[in-house]
Amino acid sequence: MAKPDELIVDIAARVESGQSTQMSLTVVTGGAVITGRLAPEAVWRQRVSEVLTNSARLGEFSAVFDTPVEKGGPPTHLHFHVARILQGTVGIPETGGMYRVAIEDVSAWTVGDFSYSDH
Repeated sequence: MAKPDELIVDIAARVESGQSTQMSLTVVTGGAVITGRLAPEAVWRQRVSEVLTNSARLGEFSAVFDTPVEKGGPPTHLHFHVARILQGTVGIPETGGMYRVAIEDVSAWTVGDFSYSDH
């Protein structure tokens, strides 16, 4: 999007201000479909840091995510947790992952997340 959709910016701002992780969203960005729940950036960073800290090979990178979030202006990114990239009949990864998406790169979106079934 050349100019980010005001509705999605407002959704992101409400997630940030309410510290809620219950808003489900599906977006199309760069041809990929990502579906999952939004998290405030600080919560998202903390979870990524925890995952990296527990990794034998990637622990040194956890400090990058420990930097405090600077507030000011409208949100510029969506922070997904328990999220999947939808491809064919599967979601990758099956257990959900952590994704950061620039709002300006979202070309389409809908409220709610998608899940697959074999039926």
